[in-house]
Amino acid sequence: MRSFIAVDLPEELREALMALQREIPVGRIMDPETLHLTLAFLGDVPEPVLAELDEELAAIRTEPLTLKAAGLGTFGEPEPFVLWARVEPTPELERLQAAVRRAAERAGLRLKRERFRPHVTLARFRHPGPGELRRLGQFLQSHGAVSLPEARALSFGLYRSHLRPDGAVHEPLAVYPLR
Repeated sequence: MRSFIAVDLPEELREALMALQREIPVGRIMDPETLHLTLAFLGDVPEPVLAELDEELAAIRTEPLTLKAAGLGTFGEPEPFVLWARVEPTPELERLQAAVRRAAERAGLRLKRERFRPHVTLARFRHPGPGELRRLGQFLQSHGAVSLPEARALSFGLYRSHLRPDGAVHEPLAVYPLR
């Protein structure tokens, strides 16, 4: 089962990101219901391992997080495939991400060793042409330094991801309060 662990976005941050998405001139805009801050992408995970992971994640204790989205960027050079909003990497967020990684490893998962770059994916691209790249560049010039109001995240969750031709559908398997 294709799975990931993510911070659940506070409604006020989701609404601010949705307003920003309405300005994006190119690409496939992500469904607002799928906006999230990934802590760990797990890939395909067997059901028994998910049950063990659920126990490990439920044991994590941390305070609610203050999330601040500031700045836009892309993944993919020279051809971008994702437009994202950067989330400031606070010590609290980095501690939660590290705790989630440790929980996944205790449950028997081997995660890719990557630097944590907190972000929310806003749009995806599939082989953008010169016109799309120009419009994306103009959008990044005019909106790239965007700074959204801080918001308080109260939970994170374990999700299953169903890939569909029109985009992924995320199904929550478990929600863990930040307390």
